[in-house]
Amino acid sequence: MTLQWIEAPGAPVTAVIEGVRTVEEAGAWVREHHAELRDVLGEHGALYLRGLPIGSAADFAAVRDALFAARAKYQEKATPRSDFGDDVFSSTDLPPAQSIRMHNENSYTLTFPGLLLFCCLTAPEQGGATPVADVRKVLAELPAELVERFRTHGWALTRNYAEHISLDWRTAFATDSRADVERYCTDNRIGWEWGEDDTLRTRQLRAALIRHPRTGDEVWFNHVAFWSEWALDPDIRDVLVGEFGQEGLPFNTALGDGTALTAEEVAVLDAAYRRATVRQLWQPGDLLLVDNILAAHGRDPFRGDRKIVVAMGEPVDVADCNPAVPVDEAALAH
Repeated sequence: MTLQWIEAPGAPVTAVIEGVRTVEEAGAWVREHHAELRDVLGEHGALYLRGLPIGSAADFAAVRDALFAARAKYQEKATPRSDFGDDVFSSTDLPPAQSIRMHNENSYTLTFPGLLLFCCLTAPEQGGATPVADVRKVLAELPAELVERFRTHGWALTRNYAEHISLDWRTAFATDSRADVERYCTDNRIGWEWGEDDTLRTRQLRAALIRHPRTGDEVWFNHVAFWSEWALDPDIRDVLVGEFGQEGLPFNTALGDGTALTAEEVAVLDAAYRRATVRQLWQPGDLLLVDNILAAHGRDPFRGDRKIVVAMGEPVDVADCNPAVPVDEAALAH
């Protein structure tokens, strides 16, 4: 039976499911409707499923396994997460008052999750939506001249791993071995530099635009705005620059040719995301399925308890996405 999809202004496309009473039935329902779900996902980039009986991380994992053909790893970690086991994590453990900017998960890695699945186990009293934005629409909203610069040069990311300003390198790379970090960086075309006090600085060049391997759509796929210095609170940015210098910021982005981004250019990127963003308040049991190449996601501030779990699946190699800057060129020497 074809699902009835609700399309409301400002909200993701949603299906309300009735008559599914157990987790086993939920898994069977997902398998039965798998083809339609993927077709709708390709059209909209993200979709909500409401009404499935999911009450725990274990329930969520069972439905995830019915939906994903394979699991994907979380690499080069950027934010703290709780691990609930069986490759189920909290969405992000950051203070409730803090919003999380729009981004495509792991856009800076050479292999990234093709699909993301979120689930609400506890809905907050206020706020806390997981907004999504179709990055085909984001791309269409951007000035042609700015897009062409990124299409030609890609984007550069600099990260500083230090205990007091960001994640430390042991947490980010899930190892205590410097040799393991250097091996990973070499394999993934990342330049690295060890500093004093057990710090690490990395640099990498990536394509800012890629094409979806299934739909062929060109998309704006990067962390350019997310990790720009202009994404920092102005007062915090001033303190960090004063203490550590421009090169010591926890993160920063630029055009791939090294050209710095202005605050005005980052504001243009932010505005394009806002115009493409839709959201829906969580209810317990809700699922949000996101095509990580077609849609960016974020988090709204919230009040009250909030428990959103996430799983990543169906890994994609950027080389299979016709990157505007070829992978062989997307390297920075150590």
